This record gives sequence, structure tokens and C-alpha cells, in this order.
Amino acid sequence: MGNLELSSRVEYALLALLELASQHPKDSPLTVNELTASQEIPERYLDQILAVLRRASIVQSLRGAKGGYLLAKEPWQITLLEVFSTLEGDGNGQTQKVSESLTIEKTAVLEIWQEAQKASWDVLGKYTLQDLCEQRDVRKQAHPMYYI
Repeated sequence: MGNLELSSRVEYALLALLELASQHPKDSPLTVNELTASQEIPERYLDQILAVLRRASIVQSLRGAKGGYLLAKEPWQITLLEVFSTLEGDGNGQTQKVSESLTIEKTAVLEIWQEAQKASWDVLGKYTLQDLCEQRDVRKQAHPMYYI
């Protein structure tokens, strides 16, 4: 398994997905401009991220004057692990090469490290986009914005 790190790519994807989830199920697509404006994501970067998410059937795109992006599934059907592995891969290409110099100590360290990484993947698999939306909503209620 690869290193679990919140890359800007995954962070931007989750922020965009949160925005799309806020429109779900109204079937009101959001444009890339709307997504970048609300979350301060670089437009060209978000285009690339959304293309990857579209190929993975996490989002769908609609063309035309009223086009944009929508979630392709219900928010509760999209796990954070699915988003992470879609954008960062499953990490299998980064496995430690087994060499002749693999000592008992190195083996012990690697086994615990792999267990820790598996636990992190299990946590990401447990949470969905719906859970993320609910956490956002709780935080919004706890910290209301006051406008003057």
C-alpha cells in the first residue's frame, strides 16, 4: 500500500465533491467556474481532477449552456477511499522491494507499517461523501457566519 497523504489533488477533489453534493439531488449541475470560485481551486487543475472522477463514474458531466458536473451516484455511495484510490492509485506499485538484506528488524518494521496503512485505508472506506457533508453541516451550525 502506498503512503497515505492528503495531497492537494485529493483535497481539491473532496472540496469539489462537497459542493456537488450540496446540489444533489436537485440535478443542478455546477460549472468548473462555480466550483473553483466557491472553493478557491485552480481551474485547470480542477478540470484534470474532474476528468479523472468522471472516468471513474464518480461524477458525470453535462454539455451545453446549462451544463456542468453532477454526482454520478448518491453521496452515501461514494467512499473517501474510492476518491483517494481513484486519484492516487491503490499503492500496489509502491510496495517495498524484498531484498536479500531484509533483516528480522526490517521485517518487523514493515509489518507494523503495512498494518498502519491498512488501518488508514479501512477508515477511508468507512466514511462516505455523505458523512463528510454531515460533518460540514455540523460545523456550519456550530460556527454560524454573521454578515454586517
